[in-house]
Amino acid sequence: MPLNSMTGFARVEGTLGAARWHWELRSVNGKGLDARLRLPQGMDTLEPRLRTELARHLRRGNCQVTLTLDRTAETVPLRVNRQALRVVLEAIGELQREMEVMPPRPEGILALKGVLENSEEAKEDEEGRAAFDDALVASFADAAAALAAARAQEGTKLEGVLRAQVDEIERLTGQAASSPGAMPQAVQNRLSEQLRELLGTSPALSDERLAQEVALLATKADVREELDRLTAHVAQARELMDSTEPVGRRLDFLTQEFNREANTLCSKAADVSLTRIGLGLKAVIDQFREQIQNVE
Repeated sequence: MPLNSMTGFARVEGTLGAARWHWELRSVNGKGLDARLRLPQGMDTLEPRLRTELARHLRRGNCQVTLTLDRTAETVPLRVNRQALRVVLEAIGELQREMEVMPPRPEGILALKGVLENSEEAKEDEEGRAAFDDALVASFADAAAALAAARAQEGTKLEGVLRAQVDEIERLTGQAASSPGAMPQAVQNRLSEQLRELLGTSPALSDERLAQEVALLATKADVREELDRLTAHVAQARELMDSTEPVGRRLDFLTQEFNREANTLCSKAADVSLTRIGLGLKAVIDQFREQIQNVE
C-alpha cells in the first residue's frame, strides 16, 4: 500500500430536485486532522456528520471544506391559507348583504395578503429536510473519498522520491564504511603520527603509554557504531514505508535519528573524504526530512 500525501484537492457536484450544489475540499500537511467548514447559513447542523465522514477517509492534514448551494431554480410551492380565506369570504358575504356589491373575482381574492402563502412563509416538512441533508452528506462522502484518492496518488509520487533518498543514504553509509578514514588501523596509525608530531621535543612517552593514549583517541574517533545505526535506520525506514498504516510521524522521528548519526559522523571524522561523505549524508537527510513533512 503506497504512502499517502497530505496535499490534495477534490470537487464533487450534486443535485436533488431543482437544488444544485458542489463541494470543494482542499488539504495540506498538519500535525493532526483539522477541518475548517464553510457552509451556507442554516447548514451548521451538518457539521458533526461531515467531520465524522471526513475522519473515515483521512488521518492527518489541515482541510478546508466549502459547500456552494444553489436553490434558486427550485419551484416555489404555494398553498392557500384556509383560515385566512374563510375570514375573507365571510367579510365579502357581509358586504354583499349590506351593500349589494358584485362578488370579487377569484384571482382578486387570492391576491389578498395572507390568503396565498409562498415557500418562505411555508415551513419545510421534516421529512423533506432530512432527505436533503442525507443527499448533501452522501455527496460529501464522495468528495472525501475523492480527496483521499488524490492524496494517495500524490503519495505514490512522493514515495518514489523518498525511497530514492533512502537508497542514497544507504549508498553513502556504505561508502563511509569502506573509506580508509573509517578503518580502525588507519585511525590508530594517523593518531599515533599526530601524537608524535604534537609531542615534538617534549620528553618521549613510553611505547606502552603512547599505545594507551592512541587507543583512547581511536575509540573516540571510531565511527563504526554510527554507521551500524545508520544501516539499521535505513532498514527501519523501508519497513515503515511498506506499512499499511499512516507512518508520517514515525518517519519524522526516524529522520531526527538519521540526522543525529550524521552529525556525530562529521564531528568524529578526521579524514577529509569521510567528512565529505558525512556532509553528503546530512544534505540527503535534510531533503528527506522536508519530504516527510507531507506524509500522512
